Amino acid sequence: MFTGIIQTVGQIISVTPLAGADARVVIDAGELDLTDVALGDSIAANGVCLTVVALDTTQVPPRYSVDVSGETFACTTGFAAGRRVNLEKALRLSDRLGGHLVSGHVDGVGEVLALTRIGESHRFDIRAPESLARYLAAKGSIAVDGVSLTVNTVNGGDFSINLIPHTLEHTALGDLTPGSRVNLEADMLARYADRLMAYLDKKD
Repeated sequence: MFTGIIQTVGQIISVTPLAGADARVVIDAGELDLTDVALGDSIAANGVCLTVVALDTTQVPPRYSVDVSGETFACTTGFAAGRRVNLEKALRLSDRLGGHLVSGHVDGVGEVLALTRIGESHRFDIRAPESLARYLAAKGSIAVDGVSLTVNTVNGGDFSINLIPHTLEHTALGDLTPGSRVNLEADMLARYADRLMAYLDKKD
């Protein structure tokens, strides 16, 4: 479980094919503190929960490896060598929940439609897959590449978010341009509410 509050920006160092469509991905951890990370722990990269399978703290900055399945590659984006990625270690029960509850299970890949500067902030217009449209609500939460954000407006599957300079500076969202593809995770409360309503409608 994560909060969507990014701890640092890392970088994909290499992607080495394994059996089938799987691959081992080595990630430069940037300023992420790996001293309390053990093999088997989870770290979210661009909103994707991945298991640490190797650690190398002799490097500066330190790096770690994860195995990414072909299924994950098919359902997400952002794992090309050289790509900057948002990193967040798994939430501890004693941690402050500054964003919203994020599972690290991407619901779909969206596309950045436009970027507009508004004062010191930037408005991002994003198109979500049709399957996610029912989970979008104005003033609700969504994770974009692992970043917890507030939805400002919704029009079908299109929605907008506003990013302040701090967010652009301390996440990889500042790298996005129109046409960029992003990992989207809907608010889990919206998913459960949708499932409950579908269940109640089926009972009736």
